[in-house]
Amino acid sequence: MRKSILFLFGSLATLGAWSQVPEDALRMSWSTPSGTARNQAIGGVMTSLGGDITANFINPAGIAMYKTSEIVLSPGYNFFNNKSTYRGSAETNAKSSSFILGTSGLVFGISDRYKANKSSAFSIAVNRSADFNNKIAYSGTNNFSSFSEAYAVEVASSGLSIDDALNSSSISFPSRMALYTYLVDTLTTEGFGTEVVGTPMRYALQHDTAFLLNQSNTIETSGGITEVAISFAGNSNDKFYFGGSLGVPILNYERNSVYTETDATNQSNNYFNSATLRERYTSKGVGVNLKLGAIFKPVNFIRVGAAIHTPTLYGLKDSYDATMETDLDNYNEPTSVTIRELNDGYIPEYKYDLTSPWRFLVGGSYVFHGVEDIKQQRGFISADLEYVTYSSNRFKNGEENTIDNQEYYDAVNGVIKQIYKGALNAKIGGELKFNTTMARAGFAYYGNPYEDKDLDGKRMYISGGVGYRDKGFFIDLAYVHRLTDDVNFPYRLPDKANTYAETKGSGGNVIVTAGIKF
Repeated sequence: MRKSILFLFGSLATLGAWSQVPEDALRMSWSTPSGTARNQAIGGVMTSLGGDITANFINPAGIAMYKTSEIVLSPGYNFFNNKSTYRGSAETNAKSSSFILGTSGLVFGISDRYKANKSSAFSIAVNRSADFNNKIAYSGTNNFSSFSEAYAVEVASSGLSIDDALNSSSISFPSRMALYTYLVDTLTTEGFGTEVVGTPMRYALQHDTAFLLNQSNTIETSGGITEVAISFAGNSNDKFYFGGSLGVPILNYERNSVYTETDATNQSNNYFNSATLRERYTSKGVGVNLKLGAIFKPVNFIRVGAAIHTPTLYGLKDSYDATMETDLDNYNEPTSVTIRELNDGYIPEYKYDLTSPWRFLVGGSYVFHGVEDIKQQRGFISADLEYVTYSSNRFKNGEENTIDNQEYYDAVNGVIKQIYKGALNAKIGGELKFNTTMARAGFAYYGNPYEDKDLDGKRMYISGGVGYRDKGFFIDLAYVHRLTDDVNFPYRLPDKANTYAETKGSGGNVIVTAGIKF
């Protein structure tokens, strides 16, 4: 399985100009804990609880528990530290921080003046459902592979001459840049067991028998997904709550990366000294989704809930800019090239559609001293299970009246089905109430979305907080500590095992929510 997955990744390079890759789909569907301070303090549980504006984005049936109205604001601060190891090297640290906005908005509770146990509610809210602010860095030595091999394979597989490949939109921009700077060249070589005539290859790989490279990669990302939700919910007999939410996520993402290879042999005549690829990638767009849910309260101290989130249908526009610089010792003068030089002076842009995964949620809550009067309740414990179909992410060409890139997107979709799987997320949290003050704690585990067992992508969040409520005013404070594992591939090769960095992250969110009931 693993070898076939690696081959599929490498084969993507031969299918078209620079475009989307499977990691893009995971990034846009791998949401992080978000919500009000109260919700984040209890681990993000909300499928069966209700009574919090965060329900707009988890189970909109929870909005139906409002019989009054409120306005909420949730500013926060996010910080993290990523430690990465690459090919047995020492850990490399990368730190960053940013301000965030948790769930904020308005809820309008509408009581039925003829029936005390029947009501409805309307809400409009905004939430940062994904935060892309991140930085990773790693470096190490490699005597096994080079990023230039991927470009050589792509050019060789195209069947085009060097001149045609340099000007062909069917060749990715990095491969064309590698050709332009002679990082990849056409040679006739002898003395290596076989003679290869007219095959594009990395020059240094054929002539440096003491092949050894220093490799380093730094990736810094910013932006996020800010979702606006409009919800309506109803309450029947204070036992059955149902609701729906229309979500409009707005995506803004930027990635800047610098990948470098340098000669680690200290030889001055092996036709390679260094190569650097600098990339800037942006993605912007808007989507739409629907969330439906229900909560059943058979008795005052028991609640069970379920919700379903349809896939988000995104319309996205990306841009890609890059510069490649190479120094090949005495084979060629140091050379650099930009995307604009290969694209008539313009930065290329791509339009495409993305369909995100389905999400299925169930949850249950036990309320301490579960009486009708909420003010007399003494707290709760609640748990959620969420299943996410990561392998169902799908790309589609978004250019009008063209189908040129659909073959590429079909290939990416095939790889997504191979390398990702459905994952189960589990959350548990609780609250103890002491008159006007509350103490809260929670834990969340997000399962590994990778099919390959050697790739670890689990995440854990430990949280806690306090709250104060009196005379229509409330303020909550929460801290969420996160522990994450992930992997990063600096490049993909079709004909040998791929090397990757392992990243362990830690950090936290501090968030404050203030609100007024009216």
